[in-house]
Amino acid sequence: MTAHSSPAASARPGRRPGTNTTRQAVLAAARARFAADGFTGTTIRRVAADAGVDASLVMQFFRSKNELFAAVMSVPADALEHFSGAFEGPDDGLGERVARAFLDVWEGDTRTSEPLMAMLRGAIVNDQANEQLREFIQERFVAAVTSRDADADADDAMLRAGIVSSMLVGLVVGRGVVGVPTLAKAEREKLIMLVGPAVQSVLVPTP
Repeated sequence: MTAHSSPAASARPGRRPGTNTTRQAVLAAARARFAADGFTGTTIRRVAADAGVDASLVMQFFRSKNELFAAVMSVPADALEHFSGAFEGPDDGLGERVARAFLDVWEGDTRTSEPLMAMLRGAIVNDQANEQLREFIQERFVAAVTSRDADADADDAMLRAGIVSSMLVGLVVGRGVVGVPTLAKAEREKLIMLVGPAVQSVLVPTP
């Protein structure tokens, strides 16, 4: 039997055919769904249905809705892991770790910072983009806060997450978008030293 008459003989190892096309279809469906329903209203199941695939396949490509949203916005998944990692460890120094990780993600590697800053600039002038970015950031904080205390009150966790996200996003806006002179020229470590204790007081309230 010749190679021409045997598909198995001509098959080559590697990514199965159509995988990249399917992934792009999922991203296209997710982009449309996020635009229509916002971050909170979008689900993996609805994206999968729009793309004509199983939800389990979407989860093979993207481990969570957060990662799917980040992929749509071209934010590397390791940026999310870096930020989430700041919440690991003891309560002591938590505020400083979170502030440093947040600024690292938004002002560090251009692969990460440029898409995020583009999202932020778009959110300032577009209500829909504003809502999606706000929901995305707050959900990251809520997930991190509740991961440290599984018994935390949901409303309290949401409030604390909202306060901290507003503080840190406001800092990034002041430095990178508005360009407030004193913030723009300030050294990052100086800002972390000043902002860290405030973040700490919100995330780890004293009894």
